[in-house]
This record gives sequence, C-alpha cells and structure tokens, in this order.
Amino acid sequence: MTTAAAPFVPASSRFTRALGARIAAFALLAGAFVSASAQAASFGFDEVAAMARKLAASPYKSSAGRIPAELKNLTYDQYRDIRYRPDRSIWLRERLPFELMFFHLGGYFTDPVRINEIGAGGVREIPFDGQSFDYGKNKLTPRRWGDVGFAGFRIHYPLNKPEYKDELAVFLGASYFRALGRGERYGLSARGLAIDTVGGAGEEFPRFTEFWIERPMPAANSLVVYALLDSKRVTGAYRFEFHPGDETVMDVRVRLFMRAGVSTLGIAPLTSMFLFGENQPQIGDFRPEVHDSDGLSIHTGDGEWIWRPLSNPAQTLTTSFSMKQVRGFGLMQRDRAFSSYEDLEARYELRPSAWVEPVGDWGPGRVELVQLNTPDETNDNVVAYWVPAKAPAVGQPLDLSYRLHWQGARDARPGAWVVQTRKGRGFAALDKDEFKYVVDFDGPSLRALPFNAPVQAVVSQPVNGSLTETNLFRNDATGGWRLTVRFKRQDPTQPVELRAFLQQGTNVLTETWSNILPPN
Repeated sequence: MTTAAAPFVPASSRFTRALGARIAAFALLAGAFVSASAQAASFGFDEVAAMARKLAASPYKSSAGRIPAELKNLTYDQYRDIRYRPDRSIWLRERLPFELMFFHLGGYFTDPVRINEIGAGGVREIPFDGQSFDYGKNKLTPRRWGDVGFAGFRIHYPLNKPEYKDELAVFLGASYFRALGRGERYGLSARGLAIDTVGGAGEEFPRFTEFWIERPMPAANSLVVYALLDSKRVTGAYRFEFHPGDETVMDVRVRLFMRAGVSTLGIAPLTSMFLFGENQPQIGDFRPEVHDSDGLSIHTGDGEWIWRPLSNPAQTLTTSFSMKQVRGFGLMQRDRAFSSYEDLEARYELRPSAWVEPVGDWGPGRVELVQLNTPDETNDNVVAYWVPAKAPAVGQPLDLSYRLHWQGARDARPGAWVVQTRKGRGFAALDKDEFKYVVDFDGPSLRALPFNAPVQAVVSQPVNGSLTETNLFRNDATGGWRLTVRFKRQDPTQPVELRAFLQQGTNVLTETWSNILPPN
C-alpha cells in the first residue's frame, strides 16, 4: 500500500529526507470596516522590512526554542495524532470567509514561530492555548508548558464547496509553504529562499520566525500574510496575498538584506518529488508513474519555452539555464490521467503545478535545477529556483516581486508542448552506448496545421555524443507528432544533453525539449 504524505507535513529540507527529519468580533457597521482598514494600513510591508534591516545589521541569534522534552521526543505518528480543534479556529465565530488553524510544536518541529493578527485593535499576538488542541492518544501535560508558541499555521477557505472551508495553504517548517487550487491535492512546496543549495560549504535554511495576518473583511476573497525571515547570512521581509480559485494565485513581494556573502542565492525556490515516470520506469511497482512533478518549464525573455523532463538520478545532478531575462519558470505536473499513476491514495494526477511569474524585470541570471537520488516517494529530491547574475552586497536591499500560480490541468505552456518522453529500444536492438528517445509533441498550434504540412525537427548535436538517427512523423493515435532520436554516447562518465523542437519553415511550432542523460 502506498503511504501518502500527511497534508500538513511539508517537503524535505535537504531533499533526501523528510523535512521534519532535517528541520527541525464580526463588524456590523460601515464605520467598523473603515476602522479595521485603517488599523491594517498602520502595519504592513515597510514595518516588516524595517525589522529585517535591523536584524541584518546585528549578529545572527538562533531562534531555536527549548521545548519540553515530552514534545521534543514525540515520534512521527505521535506528532500526527495532535490536531487543532476546528471549533477553535480563528474567525470561525465571526463567520469570516477565511479561518486559521495552528500546528503544535513537537517531534521534528522544535522552532517556535510568533503569529499575530492585524485587526481593528491594531496588532495582537495570538497566544498558544493547549485547550485548542486534541492530543489524541498522547499522554502529555500542556498545563506545565506555558506559552510554548506554534510550529506554523494553515489557512482555510471554501475552495471547493461554499458550505465547507478546505485547507487552502500551509506554512510549516523553515520557510516552507504550499497552497492549492480548486480540486487539487497537496504535492510540491515552495520556500521563501534557498541559500547555497549547491556550490557552497553547505545549504543554509532560512526560517520564517514571525507572521502577521490581516483580519479579512466579511466579503473578502483574498488574504494578506506578512512574514519575517532570518538566517545566518540573509534576512528578509515578505508579503503574500492569496487569491483562491481554480488557480490559486499568490502575489509575493520580497525585500532581502545580506548579512554576509553567499555562493548561490535561490529566489522563489520550488521543491518537489520525482521517483519514476514514463521516461524512467521502475520494475516491480504496480504504478506506472510516481511523482509530484514531471518536468521543469521555463519561459525565457527571448520568448523560448523550454521543457526539461525530471529524473531520479543515481547521484546528485545539477543543471542550469542562463538567460538575460526570465518570464517564468515552474515545476509542473503535466500528466493528469489517473491511469498514469493508478494510486487511489496518493492521487498524483491531482497534485498542483507551481508557476513563478516575475513582476518586472529580474535582470540576467539563471534557472537552476537540482535533482537528487531518492529511494522512495517520502523524500523530496527536486528543487528549482532563480539565481540572479549578481547577488546584492552586504547592507544593500534586494527588492523582488512575483506571482506564484498553483495550477491544475490548465497550466502555463505554449501553443504546442512535450506530452511525454520515453527512453529505450523498440524492435531494433541498440548498439553499445547507443540510446533512443521517443518524444511526443501535441497542442493547438500543431493540430491546426494542414495534414501535409512540412514540419521539421531541429535536433542539436550533443557535445558528448553523436546522432545516429532522427525521425519525425504524425502520431495517428493521438493527432500529435512523434520524434525519435538515436545517439551514441562517447564518455559514459559524462552527461549527454539533447535539444529538439519542431518548426515549419522559420516558424517555431513547439517548446524546446531539453533532455539530459546522466552519467553512469
């Protein structure tokens, strides 16, 4: 039986283990509404940014809390048995469109965060109350702890049915968060920031240490959350504005301050899991595919769309895509057929894609993709983020804004795209160190072509190999086009990169298939 991750336990923080193992009154008068708005306006992004600037000018102090031993020693299952009582939800009695529930400290989550409400009375801290939790079978003594704080929180909203408030988003663990669009199940996660995931002395995990949440109006369809980020080398202020829907959109504003230099500053990082898929099947598992995302999609400033199929490499594999400007990038779950997964518990076909859309020009830099080996689906092993060509100097703020789209079947893509990538032989045997890929393209711009349209495949010569055969023909079964590529690898200890797209004359018809064959 498949073991699906619990809805409130986020992704792995080192991408080779579960994150936890590593990381530790309803207003009735119009005047009341005006008062609430005025109070909310008195505290906002600039106030959080001032805190972040002040933090950056002082030495880093760990905010790790000393929690009671009985909480710290909780096992994974014991921790899961602690639940917040729905009847204690913030804003439930006021019947506001959004509600808040909280996560308890314990087990892997030992660092408390402060959570505040911005309302008509100004800013107030939401205190910990043990009576708000159901401890299940655990034999614990909450009365002895005092105010130990929270591990994180989740946002509820009537996303799928008007009579029920579903989980919309979760903030839990370091700077991890994730959200859902209508009809989706939790899958990949996002983070506030990634520091030295590769290329440094070791990855550093910044933490959201405090949150401020604006009390919503009775008819609100959006929610604003502010967050303060802190780490040894970077501090930051964040503003998240949630817009729930078929595609839930988060408007994100960020201001970062450097305490010290870093090797890799990863902006808008996304974290996901890929165990196996059609391009890398696993013998012995009844499920055809197991992944939260099946590819990295990039839209460059020059207008090119790039698709990199994900893999589960034998060893860590890091690749990057440099460009003068980025219009968007994301870790996508394109395969939406249940038959591709056959998993009634995990329901991978319902996992969201996450698309990062920069607001304004981020300038030159690169999209970096890191893929690690994972033996099972409980570990996140994929991370992608944007690295600016030049990191800010110490004391110099870096301001960025972006929209983070949590998407379902209608995700960001061009007029024609890669449907699937398969590797292996057919009837004809392959020579030693020879490989074959079968790539299917489809989409409206291809289907609109006349039957006898002269479509060509543009396939690059690999640096560490030579092409032995390429073929392009219509896929009579689907109506799309199929490309087959055979090549010989020269050095087995080095990777082989392939690029291909379809065109008619000088008109590019599809995104670019950018695939890498890892070294042995």
